Amino acid sequence: MDSVNLFRDALQTVYGPLDWLPIPDGVIHRFHVPGDNPGTRNGWYVLLLDDIACGVFGSWKAGGSQTWRSRKPVNYLETQLLAQRIEQAQRQREADQHRRQQVAAEYANRLWRNARSVDPEHPYLVAKGVRSYALRQAGDVLLVPLTRGDRLVNLQHIYPNGAKRFLRGGMVKGCCSLIGTIQPDQSLYICEGWATGATLHAETGAAVACAMTAHNLLEVGQRLQRHHPAAVLIVAGDDDRMTEGNPGRTYAIKAAAILGCRMVFPPWSGAEPLTLTDFNDLANWRADQ
Repeated sequence: MDSVNLFRDALQTVYGPLDWLPIPDGVIHRFHVPGDNPGTRNGWYVLLLDDIACGVFGSWKAGGSQTWRSRKPVNYLETQLLAQRIEQAQRQREADQHRRQQVAAEYANRLWRNARSVDPEHPYLVAKGVRSYALRQAGDVLLVPLTRGDRLVNLQHIYPNGAKRFLRGGMVKGCCSLIGTIQPDQSLYICEGWATGATLHAETGAAVACAMTAHNLLEVGQRLQRHHPAAVLIVAGDDDRMTEGNPGRTYAIKAAAILGCRMVFPPWSGAEPLTLTDFNDLANWRADQ
């Protein structure tokens, strides 16, 4: 049990207090990450006990993984055995992730086929001051399609109060929601949220790829560069001025630097409230003046 407790300590160092003990059966397990939405189980781990206990853990939401071991191997044989067990755990995690993504993609396509056209008076569209473009609607929920290449792989649900949810287990990394048509030698904006993309498209007429999150800007941009090398990429970043580290600006600058493309941010005049963060916020504020 010492190794189990030590492994939980490693998990708690990353995710915060956990009120359960890991199961050391070599099988992938999921758990609720403190701070994530209630009911979600974005965390995962695999723990194996042997002469050297080892484990792998991570978060579907945050991405990436970390490895843990109870002690260092003392010889070449132990090093090889440990490496094999960790590789086995990683393969198991990848297989489980692929299965979850396939299930989510099938569900997304079923929901999309059965959805209807959007009510132009939907509260979210009215609040954001944008058209629906290619969205669909199920009940009172807007469906935002996320594609990877030409495949629909996930949906973002937007509720009338503005709350947003992706399908559980669905692919997000490298996926985007496209507004408009990508044309060679024409501007192609990459932004975070869908409403920001709708605002950019309305104001510029250019195609916009909505990456949905700041840390997905680079991955989406790299895929677009591979598949549309003649498009003129422009990263349109959020400016999270009230958030520590300003993740919107930070990730946008990093993405533009690696992609070697232009970047733009909301052109603040100085009169706007600091709570405004993106192009849609700015457009709505200006419309109210």
